[in-house]
Amino acid sequence: MKKLSIAVTLAAMAVSLAACGGKGDDKLGSQVEKAADNRADALEATADNLEEQAKAVRKDGDRQSDAIDDADVNAQAMPQAQKDALVNGSEKLR
Repeated sequence: MKKLSIAVTLAAMAVSLAACGGKGDDKLGSQVEKAADNRADALEATADNLEEQAKAVRKDGDRQSDAIDDADVNAQAMPQAQKDALVNGSEKLR
């Protein structure tokens, strides 16, 4: 009976140590999770900035389109390089 109670006590101690980690893995796990959260936050901030840049590009394109329409540009008389530059945004209608 005494051997059985000792075995049960040792088993209970082993289970309790296994449950609490005992190897520092809880701290490491928390550090990994925190680092992943920080990277995710940085990605979300970058995405927000890119969204604002995309809105600005769309707005600029809309303004250029309106400027071309308002100026009543003769697109047929324009050289292809100038048309391409207007389309890709490297040139603005003056």
